[in-house]
Amino acid sequence: MPRAFLDDNFLLHSGTAERLFHDVAAVQPIIDYHTHLPPREVAENQRWGNITELWLGEDHYKWRAMRANGIPESHITGSAPARDKFQAWAETIPHTVGNPLFHWTHLELRRCFGIDTLLSPDTAEGIWNAANERLAEEDFCAHGLLNRFRVDTVGTTDDPSDTLAHHQACATLDLKTRIYPTFRPDKAVMVDRPHILNPFCDQLGKVCNTEIHSLSELLEALHTRHDDFHAAGCRLSDHGMRYCPSEVCDEKEASLIFEKARSGHDVASTEVDQFTAFIMQHIGRWNSERNWTMQLHLAPVRNPNSRCFDQLGPDSGFDTIGDWPQGNRLLQFLDLLDRTEALPKTILYNLNPRDNALFAAACGSFQEGPTPGRLQWGSAWWYNDTLRGMTDQIQTLASIGLLSRFIGMLTDSRSFLSYPRHEYFRRLLCNLIAKDVENGEIPDDQDFLDSLIRSICYENAKSYLAFPHHV
Repeated sequence: MPRAFLDDNFLLHSGTAERLFHDVAAVQPIIDYHTHLPPREVAENQRWGNITELWLGEDHYKWRAMRANGIPESHITGSAPARDKFQAWAETIPHTVGNPLFHWTHLELRRCFGIDTLLSPDTAEGIWNAANERLAEEDFCAHGLLNRFRVDTVGTTDDPSDTLAHHQACATLDLKTRIYPTFRPDKAVMVDRPHILNPFCDQLGKVCNTEIHSLSELLEALHTRHDDFHAAGCRLSDHGMRYCPSEVCDEKEASLIFEKARSGHDVASTEVDQFTAFIMQHIGRWNSERNWTMQLHLAPVRNPNSRCFDQLGPDSGFDTIGDWPQGNRLLQFLDLLDRTEALPKTILYNLNPRDNALFAAACGSFQEGPTPGRLQWGSAWWYNDTLRGMTDQIQTLASIGLLSRFIGMLTDSRSFLSYPRHEYFRRLLCNLIAKDVENGEIPDDQDFLDSLIRSICYENAKSYLAFPHHV
């Protein structure tokens, strides 16, 4: 007989898998070290007026699926009433079979709202009412959700020009979850986009109580903010790039490039690479000195649909996978940092799945003690955080690197409802390990297996990232 959908043993296909998940993985706390959760919503203990506001307000995964299902933009990011937008999502969800959205949606309904009804056009009204009743209960708030999923640590994503006021407010809360910023200085290297670079420099100058007109002033301000972020508990930087810069330049050349951009003049693509590499050497060195971890998110194509970008702006669900060659540039970039003693602990994320083995192997070329897994090939990211994508990532890492040193899953999400994704990953992980046990490829040793699962789900991230409350 077919198994019930999303039963207690969902994705677990053996007794070994069931024991590993229920007894070991499921009880581990969550370190969600890379997210886009707004720290303001934690500081203010955000509540939501209806499920559309919470579920669909910032979720570009859902927006893409709704567009593919023929839903008009008025019912996605437009001005349609919240109830109508929810109905449009209910009309879409039956068509997402095979997409992780189908599983995530129903896991979130069950784990967050206690609703086990399948979402469809016919059930939308009942689910809308039941979910909104739940939202009105006292414990359904940002703090309540973090507590429910035993979230130990959250790393947000923050611009250096941010004041960190919300993080300062979070630090005063009586909240079990620790909320730390992540240093994301992408705008500082956008010398080819003065309309972004110049307002960033102006705001950064205001936060640092200075003016930024020269490269030395930019570096001083960035270093000041690096200090401030460290004091606020930050232990990671994050950098989104199409590919790693492979060109290099000296300080004089970098100064000329910055001055050209600051005055609004055009900058060549080679100069962008040179300037980015120059700035990254400094950030890498600062990270190394403070035992931070550098995250590199590589190969997204941003805003390829120019008409929709003009109408809706960035982060609206149109970004896609890039096909730039990554290998030589990545190795040259890592070597540039390494030979100048500026390569910190690093996590590599590839958006194009064809680069899986390449990224896993590249990490092995720069491993060095005493830190286990000093370079990490990060969790399957964005278009890859599917059952197939996570399976490929885990199996490729196991065959090329050390799965036992992997620091595990993250949500990369803007939603407080996304924590069942950790459950999704943990179930899949336990099933894959159990399958090898059942096949006689991994010893059936309970202590050995339990230690492996605990390490990947929680303990590796705890020791590797070294957040202040873990030291």
